Amino acid sequence: MVLAGIVLLVIGFVTGIAILWTIGIVLVAIGAILWLLGAMGHAVAGRKHYW
Repeated sequence: MVLAGIVLLVIGFVTGIAILWTIGIVLVAIGAILWLLGAMGHAVAGRKHYW
């Protein structure tokens, strides 16, 4: 999810499409939160770790 967000951020920045930039920021934020929760040992969506 983090990687998809970064890709959308880059595409949105290069093309100037603001909605891609916004969606990219949201995906990076959600992905980072899920990654941190998984790294701390919390079960995320029924999984012990989140990729």
